[in-house]
Amino acid sequence: MSKAGTVKHKRGSTAEHVPRMSPEATQRIRQWHEGAYEELRQRETSEIQYLGRTFIVPPQVFPPTPMSDLLGNALLDEVRPSDRVLDMGTGCGVNAILAASASRDVVAVDINPHALECARKNTELNGVSDRIEIFESNLFDEVDGSFDLIVFDPPFRWFEPRDILEAAITDRNYESLTRFMEKARGHLRQEGRILLFFGSSADLGYLEELIEREDFFRESVAERRLDKGGLIVSYFVFRLKP
Repeated sequence: MSKAGTVKHKRGSTAEHVPRMSPEATQRIRQWHEGAYEELRQRETSEIQYLGRTFIVPPQVFPPTPMSDLLGNALLDEVRPSDRVLDMGTGCGVNAILAASASRDVVAVDINPHALECARKNTELNGVSDRIEIFESNLFDEVDGSFDLIVFDPPFRWFEPRDILEAAITDRNYESLTRFMEKARGHLRQEGRILLFFGSSADLGYLEELIEREDFFRESVAERRLDKGGLIVSYFVFRLKP
């Protein structure tokens, strides 16, 4: 069995991540990624209807995908009116706005300034701007306090991003995913939980290793399978608890 994913990635690590999948699968994923990235680069500002809400998404911001509703619906089922919620990597504000359908205390962060501006406009468009605080933060760097619920839809790819848009879908050597898992416990309240979206077209084995290493209890609350050119890909929403 490959030892890929057993390296303990640290912030600033230069070790190249080797995924726990066959070379053929790795090559196919790289091809998918290049196609998806090229489509993103060709996008124009668009109005998107998603789970009964409207989002305006400019080309510099990653939009909801056909799989996003798996996490979105799980979030709507999970969030409670009493929850303080953190949407990590908010993008166009999708999950923060969904969380604000129940919670009045939502924090949304991102590293992309275009995403922050977009998210602010979408909170106003959807009438929940008074429930959501939005600011720039690299993961937990600028985040204070603890939360009942943290929502994270991390980049699936372990490649080096070429620009701020691609950073929404690529995470060099899974450095951000690793840091998130290492720091998340310190921002969870006693009965806090995490909703995390991931799939088998990413290195699912490495995520499972991180979950075990950081001693989280994991359960799958949503799952969907997709045939991508003959390769079956599974997507999951995991609920993690300390």
